[in-house]
Amino acid sequence: MFQNRNDIETILSALAEQLQEAGAGSIEIVVCGGAALSVLGYIARATMDIDIVAFAGKNSSGETVLHKAESLGSLLFSAAEKVKKDFNLNDRWINNEPSSMMDFGMPRGLMERVETRTYGESLRVHYIGRYDQIHFKLYAAADQGAGKHYDDLKALSPSSGEIESAALWAMTHDVSEGFKVILVDLLRELGFSDVADRI
Repeated sequence: MFQNRNDIETILSALAEQLQEAGAGSIEIVVCGGAALSVLGYIARATMDIDIVAFAGKNSSGETVLHKAESLGSLLFSAAEKVKKDFNLNDRWINNEPSSMMDFGMPRGLMERVETRTYGESLRVHYIGRYDQIHFKLYAAADQGAGKHYDDLKALSPSSGEIESAALWAMTHDVSEGFKVILVDLLRELGFSDVADRI
């Protein structure tokens, strides 16, 4: 359990040390969820894990591109295992569970809004910004029901425009009529009946 931003960044610094010792070079990860919200100061709550939605790298033109985190990869997994033992963390303290979000595309311009922190010489973390967290959290709250995603979404205090953009994006990730019904009900519950009427 990470209680605050300091806990998260301490562990990521330890992870960077292990990566450097393993000769990993530079690894870039894109982090969403509670860890990103905490590090960037959007919320103050404990979180169980650090969620990797993608890896980042440069293409032949020097542009930053995202790659689905199909797995952590052997070097990152090995380093994470050592950190887990050193700090008595749970097995999934860092994971790729949100990586399926890449299947239908990220919100346009996401990498222009991340905040990037460097830990040691081997780890760069791109933290998902507030606008994109609203997208992720609305989708998760509609998909999973009441709980931390709903609470986080309310804490982010989205505007009508932000929530409409998030709703339209969420519907590209689940095109079923059942999901839209749930989403519309959620929007009304959140006080966005105007958006619910438009989507």
